Amino acid sequence: MTPPTSRTWGKRGSTPVVRVRGRSQRRFSTAALCCYRAGERSRLIHRPKRHTDHRSGGRQSFARTEYRDLIIAAHQQLNGPIVLVRDNLNVHKDRRMRAFVDAQDWVTAYHLPPYAPDLNPVEGIWSVLRRTTHANAAFTDPDHLIRRLRHGLRQIQYRSGIIDGCLTGTGLTMATPRLQGQ
Repeated sequence: MTPPTSRTWGKRGSTPVVRVRGRSQRRFSTAALCCYRAGERSRLIHRPKRHTDHRSGGRQSFARTEYRDLIIAAHQQLNGPIVLVRDNLNVHKDRRMRAFVDAQDWVTAYHLPPYAPDLNPVEGIWSVLRRTTHANAAFTDPDHLIRRLRHGLRQIQYRSGIIDGCLTGTGLTMATPRLQGQ
């Protein structure tokens, strides 16, 4: 992850350069759910993951089972049915994931249209994260990055107004008619 810079300065006539060691090797993934229920505060449920075996050809992203476990954890935390609105990530459309969702009476799933990140409230969370806790940060090692990531997500998690703002930014509301079905 290259460090996002929000502000910098330099002598007039010279362009500031931010040096970054190494290249992105997709060592980390984060999955998140923005949860909304009428009359209650919005919630953010997230799971960051460090991929330790990425160099030896191991997974470089969340597995279907990890997404499944996140949905189950959300159901237990929210203590109610879930309407899941997903983007078109290949794992979300996997036949085994569809079978899991179809087998649960407490999950209803819809897919966003292709190439529509502007309709996904979680994309707003990533944007807020990059502009706040990750802005102007040069991470010293992978542990430093994961600590800052968890800290930033926790800060957002306790501010339901930010999560509400991410839904507002999509133009969707709690009363929006049904999106495209599966």
